[in-house]
Amino acid sequence: MPAYAYSGIDGRGRQVKGVQSADNVAALRAALKKQGVYLTSVAETKAVADAGSTGREVDLSRLFDRVTPKMVSRMTRLLGTLLRSGVTLPESLAALVEQTESQRFAGILGDIRERVNEGSSLADAMAAHDRVFPPLYVNMIRAGEASGALERVLDRLADFLERQQELRGKVASAMMYPVVLAILGASIVTILMIQLVPKITAMFEEMSAELPWNTRLLIFISDVLSDYWYLVLAALGIATFAFRRWKRTEEGRARFDRFVLSLPVFGDLARKVAVTRFARTLATLLQSGVQLLGALEIVENLLGNVHLATAVRRARDDIREGEGIAPALRRTGEFPSLVLHMIAVGERSGQLEAMLEDVANAYEREVNTAIDRMTTLLEPLMIVGMGISVGFVMFSIMQPIMMLNSMAGT
Repeated sequence: MPAYAYSGIDGRGRQVKGVQSADNVAALRAALKKQGVYLTSVAETKAVADAGSTGREVDLSRLFDRVTPKMVSRMTRLLGTLLRSGVTLPESLAALVEQTESQRFAGILGDIRERVNEGSSLADAMAAHDRVFPPLYVNMIRAGEASGALERVLDRLADFLERQQELRGKVASAMMYPVVLAILGASIVTILMIQLVPKITAMFEEMSAELPWNTRLLIFISDVLSDYWYLVLAALGIATFAFRRWKRTEEGRARFDRFVLSLPVFGDLARKVAVTRFARTLATLLQSGVQLLGALEIVENLLGNVHLATAVRRARDDIREGEGIAPALRRTGEFPSLVLHMIAVGERSGQLEAMLEDVANAYEREVNTAIDRMTTLLEPLMIVGMGISVGFVMFSIMQPIMMLNSMAGT
């Protein structure tokens, strides 16, 4: 029985290598498949496989090989183009495997191709990799296969994913500058408190006059940071861990999401982002042939806010009882009146998908405006905050010195 040196991708997307005996390459492929390994390359060798070893070696570099949303959207666009050009689904999937640079993603696509070749639907094959293809994606693919319009659904899905990435990128970019400023300001103040303040305030200990309250406060904070920094870090770590654990609970997540929506500036932005996601996702699902109740269930899990998701769940229960979409959403009290009005018009005119697209476009523009306004507001506030912090430190240091000079002059 010949032995083969092979390379492959396991179920977790890691590259594995080994030597195994088999009657032929087809038998080797079948044996590795039972072990959860997708064969990528094979060559006959004179080496004998170790019967007591699985022959697997893990390439640690693959631990950093992630499947990003950008990869998925690009693959979706390319798959739609190939199918529209007349290429069969198995051939299209094979082409995607060859063109994908990520070994992890190539292994996932290879497994999908194998499942399709064995008679599985594309949606069911993708559903086996739910970490890469969420329910929204799988349900749209299933609706496209059922309606015979898979190419058009793939194009819509690619557009949707690209818009979601663009919106997420805008929010992240808007938050980047304030975060950097906050970290820079905290670092400057910490360095002043630990390095500069102890050296300058050492001379104050010999003063007979009472120090101002702000100077005493500064010295106290400096002593705490200098002598008990490890306790401060430990307390911050424990507080962060406790907060994240509380936030993972059902009650904690609901309260935190409700608190976010109640914030003056960030709450309005978070609500607009959620409304945009709600309208865009629901419109895309309905255009792809997904039924309304099923689409609402999918949207409910994609809002990113438990409080709003609960509102959509209540509305879905009312719609199941025969109520209209707009009245059911209005009863929750969580959606703006403009959105409800446009949805009601869409229901009456039979153009619900188009109205939802209009809502998504309108609120996407409002999100962009809100992000620009928030960035414009946060930048001077962060600079003023840094100035106040550094100014407090310097004033608290200079005030006793000026008192010394005044006493010396008298």
